[in-house]
Amino acid sequence: MKQITFYLLLFALVACQPKTDSTKQTSDDKSGSETEKTEEIVQPVTVDSAAYFGKLNEIINGDTTGLWPVKNQPLPLKGAILPFKRIVAYYGNLYSKKMGVLGEYAPDELWRRFDVEKTAWEKADPNTPVQPAIHYIAVVAQGIPMSDNTYCKRMPEQQIDSALKIAAMRNAIVFLDIQLGHSTYQNEVPRLEKYLKMPHVHLGIDPEFVMEDGIIPGKKIGKIDAADVNYCSDYLAELVKTHNLPPKILIVHRFTQGMVRNYKNITLKPEVQIVMHMDGWGEPVLKRSTYRLYIHKEPVQFTGFKLFYKNDLKKSPNILMTPDDLMKLKPQPVYIQYQ
Repeated sequence: MKQITFYLLLFALVACQPKTDSTKQTSDDKSGSETEKTEEIVQPVTVDSAAYFGKLNEIINGDTTGLWPVKNQPLPLKGAILPFKRIVAYYGNLYSKKMGVLGEYAPDELWRRFDVEKTAWEKADPNTPVQPAIHYIAVVAQGIPMSDNTYCKRMPEQQIDSALKIAAMRNAIVFLDIQLGHSTYQNEVPRLEKYLKMPHVHLGIDPEFVMEDGIIPGKKIGKIDAADVNYCSDYLAELVKTHNLPPKILIVHRFTQGMVRNYKNITLKPEVQIVMHMDGWGEPVLKRSTYRLYIHKEPVQFTGFKLFYKNDLKKSPNILMTPDDLMKLKPQPVYIQYQ
C-alpha cells in the first residue's frame, strides 16, 4: 500500500510541472540518477598503508639487493593476515602417518607439540603474533590412475571436515592443498569451493606433483606456469569479492628452479596474498641455499619455509633449523610449515 501511494504522489508531482520546464526536469532527473549510481559504488577498504609497508620493510631484514620488498604490489584488503602475523602450520593428511605430523598424532597431542613451536616463535620474534594453521592435503597424488585417470585422490568431505574441527580447537586457519597428478586446477579448485568460501580457509598448490607427458607422480619433479598460479589466484579473488571475504592466501610450494615457470608473469591483487614456499628437505646449508636461489632471487610477494621433523635430520649435522635460524633469512619467511 505504501508503494502504491508513493507512485501516486510521484505521478501527481510530475503532472503539476509546467510543460516549459520538461526538458530541464529530464536533465535534472538524469543528473540525479547518475549521482545516485556514483554513491552506490563502494570502494574496497584496504589495510593501513604505513603499517603494511612498514612491516614489509621490517621483514626484508636488511636485504640490499633491491628485490625486496616486491615493488608495485597492491595494498591488501582489510583483514589481511600477512605480514602482520606469522603463520605457523602443521601439515599432513589424516589417512597417513608418513605424510606429515597432522596424520601422526591425535589432536590433543598435536596441539601440545604445536604449542612448543608457537612459544619458540614468539620468543624469536615478539613483534609478530603467531597465527596457528592446519595445512591439509585435500587432493593427494597417486601412483595409479584412479577411475578418472587423473592420478589423484580427492579426500572425502568428512575427512576435510575433521581437519576443520581440529583447526577449530585453536582458532586456527586452514589450508587445503592440491597435489594435481594428471588433473587440472580448473577441475580441482572448484570442487573445494564449499570450503574456500569460508573466511578462514585458504589454498595451497604443489607443483612437485603436476605431471606432464603421462609421467607417474613421484617419478619426476613436476612443474607449473605462472598461468596456473594466476588461475588459482583469480578464482580466490572472485570468491573474496562475491562473498565479501577477507583476503585469501595462496601457498605455492617450490624447491627447484624449474618448478615454477615465468614467475614474473604472476599477477598480484588486493584480494589474494601469495606465498612462495621453500619446500625442500635436507641439512641447513642446503635449505639456506635453496631459499636463496629459488625464493629470494625470484620474488613474488611473501616467502615461506618448511621444516621436516624427520627428513631434515637424515644428514649431518642432523639438526632441525630453529626460529632464530630462520629469522636470519632475507627476507624473513612469514609462513612456516612443519611436516
